[in-house]
Amino acid sequence: MPESPKSDSAPREPLRADLFDPACPSAATPFRIADKWGGLVVVCLESGPRRFSELRVPLSRVSPKVLTETLRALERDGFLTRTVVDAGPPVHVEYELTPLGRTLLPAIAACREWAAANLELLLEARVGFEEQRTAAA
Repeated sequence: MPESPKSDSAPREPLRADLFDPACPSAATPFRIADKWGGLVVVCLESGPRRFSELRVPLSRVSPKVLTETLRALERDGFLTRTVVDAGPPVHVEYELTPLGRTLLPAIAACREWAAANLELLLEARVGFEEQRTAAA
């Protein structure tokens, strides 16, 4: 894990708690990056490095354990780096997208665009499928 003696990052705007609408259809779409929450983490890191506690704000629906597992999976796959920042007590960790991780941003944007255009049809298809299964049982 890379180590930095000081945080060189300029002050940054905090992530909004409402970055992801609670009614966000991300759970319903058929697209996954790394795992269920990977795409949302990538979006959170789009504007630069973030601490775990900063990621927890818009990702409050994700348990700390699952967020940790997601971050490790994204790091393992080369999509982000984990850096220990020793800027005086306390030492903290920051996560940042790698160049490979940044290549996911256009794909995520395309998935979001697709979901906006097709989510209603997708949900209707699922309801129809369940109704057929129930009727056949």
